[in-house]
Amino acid sequence: MKMVSAIIKHHKLDDVRKALVEAGVKGMTTVEVKGFGRQKGHKEVYRGAEYVVNFVPKVKVEVAVERESLDDVVGAILSSARTGEQGEIGDGKIFVYGLENVVRIRTGSTGKEAL
Repeated sequence: MKMVSAIIKHHKLDDVRKALVEAGVKGMTTVEVKGFGRQKGHKEVYRGAEYVVNFVPKVKVEVAVERESLDDVVGAILSSARTGEQGEIGDGKIFVYGLENVVRIRTGSTGKEAL
């Protein structure tokens, strides 16, 4: 099993959710997050005053998947979270890491059965 964690723009969340459901994902978790990448934030102007946004608000999407469906899930996030034809700075990142086990609290089932 693998855990897929994606940092995406807020306005792409519905598109990513729809793509993941179409890819067979049965559940996901989202968290509002703030951070920065290589651009180290950006400057904005509000009512004529310029200010620096050091931490850009994003959404973190986490999905636990079976190894066999990993490529489909990552592909679904890639195609649905990208902005523009080539993608743009700040579109986000996808992290994939190993997941030793999953336990469904209600039933006590583990592993593949608990996904």
